[in-house]
Parts: sequence; structure tokens; C-alpha cells
Amino acid sequence: MTATPGNPAYGASKAGVIHLTRSAALEYARKGIRINAVCPGFTRTSMVQRMVEDGRFVQPGIDAMHPMGRMAEPQEIAEGVLWLCSDAASSRLK
Repeated sequence: MTATPGNPAYGASKAGVIHLTRSAALEYARKGIRINAVCPGFTRTSMVQRMVEDGRFVQPGIDAMHPMGRMAEPQEIAEGVLWLCSDAASSRLK
């Protein structure tokens, strides 16, 4: 999500995290330090489920916001983060 109606600070803070990540990644790359941000969008968590239950979001609308047509599962996000933390994510040739 790039913006949330009625909550401009959310979109601004997400943009700030992305820019800070890009800047830090460029600054530290030559030292062999990889820097990433994980911004998965809607993920099937208890917080999102409460938002659906109290009517702040509707499931079909959430699903339509994603290219795959569904929310991410927490396990999927965790697996991506674990990969980023591993040597497999290195761009160094071995």
C-alpha cells in the first residue's frame, strides 16, 4: 500500500522507510553489508482479521489489491526474511 485514505502519515512513513533502506543499502554495499526492507502489504494476521470483522476492510477488496489475488500468509513472509538473512541471498559469486 502506498497510501491509506484518512491516514496520510502511514503512507509517508512507508515511503520514508523505503528511501532510508535504499540510501543505507547504497552506502554500505561496498563494505559487503546488505540492507533490505520487507514491505509485504496485507498479511493474514489477527490484526487484519479484526479489521475485516469490524468492517474497516472487506476481504474481496484486500485480495484485489494484490497481484496474486490473495493476502500473504505469515509463513510466506517469514520464509522470505529467513532467506534474506542467509548466505543464499548474497550477490557474491562463489
